[in-house]
Amino acid sequence: MAAAAMAVAGLRQAPSHRLVRAAGALGGQPWLREGRAAVAAGWSRPEPGGEVQYCAELLRKRDYEGFLCSLLLPAESRTSAFALRAFNVELAQIKDSITQKTTGLMRMQFWRKAVEDIYCDNPPHQPVAVALWRAVKRHNLTKMWFTKIIDEREKNLDDRAYRNIQELETYAENTQSALLYLTLEMLGVRDIHADHAASHIGKAHGIVTCLRATPYHSARRKVVLPMDICMLHGVSQEDFIRGKQEKNVRDVIYDIASQAHIHLEHARSFRKKVPAKAYPAFYCTVALDAYLYNIRKVDFNIFHPSLQRRSTLLPLYLYIRSWKKTY
Repeated sequence: MAAAAMAVAGLRQAPSHRLVRAAGALGGQPWLREGRAAVAAGWSRPEPGGEVQYCAELLRKRDYEGFLCSLLLPAESRTSAFALRAFNVELAQIKDSITQKTTGLMRMQFWRKAVEDIYCDNPPHQPVAVALWRAVKRHNLTKMWFTKIIDEREKNLDDRAYRNIQELETYAENTQSALLYLTLEMLGVRDIHADHAASHIGKAHGIVTCLRATPYHSARRKVVLPMDICMLHGVSQEDFIRGKQEKNVRDVIYDIASQAHIHLEHARSFRKKVPAKAYPAFYCTVALDAYLYNIRKVDFNIFHPSLQRRSTLLPLYLYIRSWKKTY
């Protein structure tokens, strides 16, 4: 795979105190357990009117980068973004919280039925579902994207390695890109160039997420990295499980990371054609750039401890990107 320059320019400006304060402002709140359906779906019910708080707190704990990005959206879209991202978290954590696929399929079915009910104006009494219903009503969100996300997450319950990079990109398109399409709709953007950028950024996001999860999966004797790239460099799944750091292992990571970088560069190649109103949907690129820069610094050693630490400067970098009005 062609070499790709992956350095990210240094950012050295003052932070937004508003963003930094907001990132830590949401405190915990006790939720009441309710019913068998709640247990099956893995949720708990908030106090009346607390759905937004519930979604924001879920994001802060489970998707901190998504939480920060949502804070930078316009006020009229922010609570809807919390709901959308919380929906994604609910689906994403199913895979890691089950021991049998049947249980995962039941939880996916709950959300499939929840989406159907949301579009019939009869959402289940579940905080994320209620918040999502309000978002759908407010922004007239496209049902197809929710269905694609559920379908792809359900297929991914099999927990097997991707056969090739294209299969990983398809998964990313139907999950991360779909989230971005919905975010664009929340911003009132329906533009072919914005959609094109969202497709590439979503694919980059999915690839980076796969890389970031590799140490976690390897510790549990699982490897999901594309098999075609592993075979190209003569690397086995056992090499990752044992945490090997030989050059051929790092070459696998380099090739996969380079593909993410190529998608980001492609999304930026036609930035001038993308409406500025769409830019806030793409602030997730800040975290992607940072990860690709950091993995390059450690010579593509996927197991380096520095890659597993949360960046304390992320709020600063996000603010600067929003101030520059770019992605």
